[in-house]
Amino acid sequence: MKTYLITQPCLVRGRPPSSTRTVPVGTDNGNLRALFQARRRMHHSFAVSHVLASIFRFFFRQSRSLLLASNIAPRLWPPPIRCPSLARNRFSLFGPPHKMWRSAAKTAASRPSASRSTTMGLPRAWHFVLFFPHIISPSHALAGNQRRQFVPSVLPGDWSSIGCYTDNTGARTLTGPSSTDLVNMTVENCIAFCDSQKFIFAGVEFMQECYCDDFIENSAASVAITDCNSPCTGDPEESCGAPNRLNIFWSGAKPPPPPTIPSSIGKWESLGCYSDNVEGQGRALVDGINVVGQFSLEGCTSACFTAGMPLSGAEFADQCFCGTAIVNGGAREPISDCNMACAGNVSEFCGGPNRLTVYNYTGTDLPPPPAGGGGVVAGGITAIATDLPKPWAYVGCFVDGAFGRVLTTEIDSTNLTMEACVATCDSQNFTIAAGEFSTQCFCGNELIDGATAAAPSDCNMACGGNSTQACGAGNRLSVYSTTKNITILPVPVPQNSSIPGSWSYQGCLAELEGGRVFPWEIENANNNSAPGCLSQCAAFGYTAGGMEFGLQCFCGDVSDVTKSGVALTPASDCNLPCSGDPIHLCGGGDRIQYYIWTGPSHVWHTPQITGRYEFFVPGVVVPLIATVGINNKVTFLEKSGTSEFDNSTGAYELDLSLVDDFDKAWRTMHLKSDVFCSGSITLPDKGARQLNVGGWSLDSTKGVRLYTPDGSPGVNGTNDWEENFEELHLQRQRWYPTAAMLPNGTVLVIGGETGSNASPEPNLEILPTPEGGDTVIFLDWLNRTDPNNLYPFVFVLPSGNLFVVYYNEARILDAGTFDTIKTLPNLPGSVTSFLAGRTYPLEGAAVMFPQHAPYTDPLEVLVCGGSTPGNGFALDNCLSIQPEVENATWALERMPSPRVMPCMVGLPDGTFLILNGALQGVAGFGLATNPNLGALLYDPKMPLNQRISILNTTIVARLYHSEAILLPDGRVLVSGSDPEEPTNPEEFRIEVYIPPYLAQGLTQPSFTISSTDWAYGSKHTINVTLRQGTTSTMQVSLIAATSSTHGNTMGSRTLFPEFSCARNTCTITAPPNAFVSPPGWHQLFVLDGPTPSHSAWVRIGGDPAGIGSWPDLPDFTVPGV
Repeated sequence: MKTYLITQPCLVRGRPPSSTRTVPVGTDNGNLRALFQARRRMHHSFAVSHVLASIFRFFFRQSRSLLLASNIAPRLWPPPIRCPSLARNRFSLFGPPHKMWRSAAKTAASRPSASRSTTMGLPRAWHFVLFFPHIISPSHALAGNQRRQFVPSVLPGDWSSIGCYTDNTGARTLTGPSSTDLVNMTVENCIAFCDSQKFIFAGVEFMQECYCDDFIENSAASVAITDCNSPCTGDPEESCGAPNRLNIFWSGAKPPPPPTIPSSIGKWESLGCYSDNVEGQGRALVDGINVVGQFSLEGCTSACFTAGMPLSGAEFADQCFCGTAIVNGGAREPISDCNMACAGNVSEFCGGPNRLTVYNYTGTDLPPPPAGGGGVVAGGITAIATDLPKPWAYVGCFVDGAFGRVLTTEIDSTNLTMEACVATCDSQNFTIAAGEFSTQCFCGNELIDGATAAAPSDCNMACGGNSTQACGAGNRLSVYSTTKNITILPVPVPQNSSIPGSWSYQGCLAELEGGRVFPWEIENANNNSAPGCLSQCAAFGYTAGGMEFGLQCFCGDVSDVTKSGVALTPASDCNLPCSGDPIHLCGGGDRIQYYIWTGPSHVWHTPQITGRYEFFVPGVVVPLIATVGINNKVTFLEKSGTSEFDNSTGAYELDLSLVDDFDKAWRTMHLKSDVFCSGSITLPDKGARQLNVGGWSLDSTKGVRLYTPDGSPGVNGTNDWEENFEELHLQRQRWYPTAAMLPNGTVLVIGGETGSNASPEPNLEILPTPEGGDTVIFLDWLNRTDPNNLYPFVFVLPSGNLFVVYYNEARILDAGTFDTIKTLPNLPGSVTSFLAGRTYPLEGAAVMFPQHAPYTDPLEVLVCGGSTPGNGFALDNCLSIQPEVENATWALERMPSPRVMPCMVGLPDGTFLILNGALQGVAGFGLATNPNLGALLYDPKMPLNQRISILNTTIVARLYHSEAILLPDGRVLVSGSDPEEPTNPEEFRIEVYIPPYLAQGLTQPSFTISSTDWAYGSKHTINVTLRQGTTSTMQVSLIAATSSTHGNTMGSRTLFPEFSCARNTCTITAPPNAFVSPPGWHQLFVLDGPTPSHSAWVRIGGDPAGIGSWPDLPDFTVPGV
């Protein structure tokens, strides 16, 4: 009888349980066993397997958690377990420490009271673990313990979350005070900031930004809470919005009355809202004036009264103008145009951009204007400051704002003097300083936007800190510089020439309301330009792009514009200069300076015959590693502790000939330690043993396990995995190592970490272990790039050296000393980040291009997919390089969709099948949930950018821990997926992909062979039977034995050897040496045109290291060399 411990959830957000419920220990009374047997009997139906999978998921979710205790605990525990009532997606799990996710254990450890109350009566070695739906356990492979963020439910006072909202840099959703904290931004800190400012709304955005307001402005829209997914800089478990997304919180208080324009202020009567600076003609009220204290309508009218002016106008929240008449085209405008709250009194509107809130004095006691005429300050103004550091000097008075700001760096001071302004600009290495409107200081190195000289008398406003010195005026700048010959740049225009590549300017494009037209954004505050932006887009294969808001660069495709439904707008809408090129335009607020690529671009083929996915067999294991043995059976290895079956041994062998007889198809094998995230390879010995190294924790991280395939199709073998840690183990602990065959016949074991999310193991060792004590070699480049270099890609080059790809770097090593011979250029990442990686956890996949006799062409390596650290943007490109050519560089090709955690399989015709993975995220439990269901075919024979064909799709998500391997009949077996998240299940179903070459209805060729142990350069005869063509169109290929795990096909290699035929008898010449083909086992295929035969296994190069006699230890059986 199988025994289970059923538990209910025990905590919510770390609070003590509000009630308790006794849940007894019970048994399943055979229910689970019966369900398992039913699943086995009904394996023949794909539909039935879907139903059964749903039943299993339902059963386990209703149970909330199961402890499969019969293989673990010797007895049941009598004390009851105390838990509160059921809470959806929260459950308790009891288990021995080595069986539990360490991240969950950390969560539990932070709540000691819950742990004590819940584990009462459990054996000492057992611990309580609590899981929350809003906290996904960090990946055992992702650095920094990253988690899915959540919105705190416990907030200060009466504050509460109201959801996720859109935001726009050109029209903020919350327009009040703001703050930025690069290291300590949290929801609570932002609320405290806004609360202290007496605002009722607080919003966090882009990890580090906080905004306040009393209203939600600018038609902001509520969006899905999952859109706000950026971690706070001060608490990575909290959500702090996202780019253009705000988590908004409300204090519960009512908003204050909206700002108004009083109809009168004492004897001042409102005239309404008036236009200012119409078409650059000048001010409607010509005299600007300082306002003492906080800026308000009352302060502005008072200042104009003191100046003896009967008209007062407040503009742009904090600017005051006076006059005796409205001039220069000023005219009444809709009252709603004056919509900016006064800087010192948010209950009033003080104009707007080029809009004046105008008042007229109706009293009879207006004092006369101050003496001096033309100015606003009595006593006269000295226009020029002379106490300046050399070579600074006054240049003149200039018009500002005729076409835009002529200087963009603004540093304001209410006590401004020109000496202080010059000192400030000089300290920041600017060559121009200018005072405007009494209190505004501007810096720059040139005047932009078509600045023109104004009359010297136009600069007539006294400086805020010196009433006898001029600091410009309204739209007038008192300009000082280190040189008299200052640069004045023209009004910016769209750039439509001198752009690298084949880009064509299309016009000013509207941005998508509440979203983005293009998917990829690059912020470039200081160096944005059309050539820079569009060159980046072109480098990553995008066919459309543009600039927005002066400093933003966007990349995408023309199809993005079509899909969004946006249209071109008037050219004048794009009116902001580029941050790095002020004479050219880079869009505007919600406007894109839009370009398209008109040159050659990528071609993704859509062939008529795509092949297809087919359900193959129900699984009994969610595999971690899959390997085809020379007995033409597939071994699967599973991580320990998380199987859905109580009696899982973690190791099984599938007989491909018996998939229609489920009870006979699977053979149970056994492991002694945890293979979680280990590496595997097939040895060149006579038995083609499968070697597995490393593991998850403790002794298993040094594990060395061996299996000699036996039996034959339809006949069970008897061999099992052999392991004895006391007799044989690695020199170092390794979690996520790579195993690779060296030309001398020994095995390279490289990289990994000392355990789950533990310290790096930046070194390599050799098996069999050489004599001489510790022979481990330290690798500084692995140490430097941890943890993004796990499962590095290793390839033997035709020179005999090793090519290694790790994180976003690559190098060539001497295969004897392992010293670096050559460092290659870094791998290009994504269009937005050069920090993107290709190895675990930013997991892509890599293979070698096929090698063709006489093997003189430079070897090429292909790397596809990957992701970016932090935000987990999956990569939509493949890279290829010829590492040993002079000045080797990476060539980039776009894929039709992003893909992280892909698998790549070498096919007998020299193409590669790309499948599995996710559209977003990184590798690890719960860190990528949106599957990429489509398959691609990559053909190296085609020209660059024309090598990818879009094939068929599946309904089965293949995410973290999925595999793909080539079967002896030319099909591809697809297995696994263990994301450990609620959206996608642990995947037992096994599929096959039937490539296009088997979907054309053609009969597969066949051949016979007698000699299967090949020396280098030797010749071997086969007899072929071709069904369609002749030997003149025949091909022969060799596919090296591989093990598939985590996007790494360890041992993969494709060869097209030399052969000749006389009628149906053909002679094949083996590869020439161990550099072209390291010693090992290969599947030999004959291709009749495009159609491959079933394979035969041949060994090439023998066993030069005598590994077939290793290890000579009691618990191991050696097959011989």
